[in-house]
Amino acid sequence: MTATPAVPVNAADGPNRQSSWLRRNRIKVAPWLFLAPALIFFFVYVIVPIIRSISISFYKWDGLYQADGTSNAEWVGLQNYINLFSDDRFYTALYNNVLWLVLFMLAVPIGLGIALFLNQTVTGMRFYKSMFFFPFVISQVVVGLIYGWFYNPDFGVVGSLWKLAFCEEVVNIVGNLRTVCSVDPPAVLESEDYATFAIIVAGLWPQIAYCMILYLTGLNNVSPDQIEAGRLDNAKGWRMLWYVIIPQLRPATFIAVVVTVIGALRSFDMIAIMTRGGPGDGSTTVLAYYMYEVSIGEYGGRFGYGSAIATVLFLIMLVYISYFLFRMYQDEKGQ
Repeated sequence: MTATPAVPVNAADGPNRQSSWLRRNRIKVAPWLFLAPALIFFFVYVIVPIIRSISISFYKWDGLYQADGTSNAEWVGLQNYINLFSDDRFYTALYNNVLWLVLFMLAVPIGLGIALFLNQTVTGMRFYKSMFFFPFVISQVVVGLIYGWFYNPDFGVVGSLWKLAFCEEVVNIVGNLRTVCSVDPPAVLESEDYATFAIIVAGLWPQIAYCMILYLTGLNNVSPDQIEAGRLDNAKGWRMLWYVIIPQLRPATFIAVVVTVIGALRSFDMIAIMTRGGPGDGSTTVLAYYMYEVSIGEYGGRFGYGSAIATVLFLIMLVYISYFLFRMYQDEKGQ
């Protein structure tokens, strides 16, 4: 009886088996390979700082270390949060954030309206699109400076229009011309009642441009077959918009709402440039600016307290975003 020859063991069988597994599962593995760099950066620069900020909120810390490298942080538990909810400036900042959130949502319908206008075939439309797109590409700091000049009662647009409407030039006893106004031009940014609304208007300018871009992209993907079917059913005007076009813009609306909510809750640049939280005792302060003020501001140094504010702001933002994600999941599931 002839013995069966032994099969030699090949050292390359292991790598070959591994490479064959990769070939069989390349469709599943490829997306994770592309996502891996982004996930690593997201974990290092987003997740880790969030966890670190939450942990610091349980300490009383001035941000300094001792000579031997140990931290000056002192464990205080929930004391920062207890102090937070008895802080009047925190409630002022929270109220202003809610005001920002409500009024900032105007950017979504206004952006949609401008996108519908710019989606027409009109001579010079590329120029109009570039003009509406312009606010989105400039810095928030620049927008704040522009609107700071705009609201200036002496040489700004608001002051100039006011003087045209309520002022006149008269000759005094000496024979010189001087401007006399029945009512002095309003110093909008110096008013505790109107400063927050003025800053929100400035913030809406670039936010509307962003929503407009999202809707212009969505309008390019609207199905012409559905529009034609709507016309056959005698749908036009508002009915066409509401029942045919807007349902197809749902992904763009979702992104516009989420980005607008995030932009409203993390508003900081405009306040820092235009009012620095004033006038008065923080009448235009929002949570993000108050966090900066108590942590690394001129009279700050309370990193634990600032981290508690950041944690509250993060939780508010998390609730809103989770709600919108849940709604989108329910809509997709219903389809």
